Amino acid sequence: MFGIVRPCRHRLGERLRTQWMAHLCGLCLALRSDHGQFARVATNYDGLLISVLTEAQAEGAVAEGWRRTAGPCPLRGMRTASVARGEGARLAAAVSLVLASAKVRDHVADGDGLLARRPVALAARRVAESWGRAGARGGAGVGFDTGVLVDAVDRQSDVEALAGIGTPLLTVTEPTETATSAAFAHTAVLAGRPDNAEPLAEAGRLFGRLAHLLDAVEDREADTASGAWNPLTATGTSLTEARRLADDAVHGIRLALGEVTWGSQAEPGKPGANGRLAHRLLVHELPSSVERAFGSASCGHRPELYGPYSPPGGPAGPGAPPPPGPPRRDRRGLLAGCAVWLGLACTCQLCCGEYDDPWTGERKEGLCNNCDCGNCDGCCDCCNCCDKCGCDGCDCGCNC
Repeated sequence: MFGIVRPCRHRLGERLRTQWMAHLCGLCLALRSDHGQFARVATNYDGLLISVLTEAQAEGAVAEGWRRTAGPCPLRGMRTASVARGEGARLAAAVSLVLASAKVRDHVADGDGLLARRPVALAARRVAESWGRAGARGGAGVGFDTGVLVDAVDRQSDVEALAGIGTPLLTVTEPTETATSAAFAHTAVLAGRPDNAEPLAEAGRLFGRLAHLLDAVEDREADTASGAWNPLTATGTSLTEARRLADDAVHGIRLALGEVTWGSQAEPGKPGANGRLAHRLLVHELPSSVERAFGSASCGHRPELYGPYSPPGGPAGPGAPPPPGPPRRDRRGLLAGCAVWLGLACTCQLCCGEYDDPWTGERKEGLCNNCDCGNCDGCCDCCNCCDKCGCDGCDCGCNC
């Protein structure tokens, strides 16, 4: 699972979280249906934005037809769910496959990890080629030419080879910007909203810039240690300048979305019922992604990351220990712990909800529940953001 938009379940609220999961599951199932079981590993957080944007622009009746009830799935704790389907999910699947293909090829070229071994690299290269062809077929099925994505990926290597100290960082991010711009704009075509193509192309261009920037920031130290190519190091761009560019991109995305006409809304810029999730992800969550990448975000829902005030009450400064947890139970032995772990894995409690550690008995959250939600102390004291942007109830963390 890769991507820069990883919303916190506490900030989304139950309604928007259900919608977000519907698009995530819809992308996963579209990959399986169109391209086979193994293609599901290309499911990613940013790809589902394509599905979200397409549905957000559709009229109510059309959008309702783009949902279906999916059968039980282990990753949902063997529960059924309403999931996204239709052309938006198929476009998201095609784009995800092409970009995943490029990501694999990039790792092969860099010789990362096991890919430094020739047999593994050869197998990975074949998978990447297969995904590229499958993505092209899927894109053609919804009228989208994935050639623009492939061309952008191919140009990226040439741009990086020519980049050096003093090269503008935006020269390096341009291929990614072009690719995401085309994908965002095509959602307007699928939704029957041609007037939205231009502002969505601008939003997509800036989103591609932001994704490239944040990826470079998060990988900078690891790339330096391994000697891998990094756009910030290669061009001599400081973190201060990278942060400025990231903040400008977030602001530009918000302005561009203000010109979009969403489904069931005659007035541009008002997300209404259909556009609430898109508004939440692209307007409210992107700033959190920037904060997380630059190391200035903390999560108020995890005791070890409490901010200035501890929810149990009282100050908890930087040097203060976290609130005491429940007493530890006696540890299980290796075999007994493994047996319990297997049961938890088979019922998906390791992924969803909470569970007791198989060996220590300590209460823990599932992998899917780890959140990057910022310090949410007092987050329900909303700043009337909803009145300004028309998102009709954004729960908390407006950060206007």
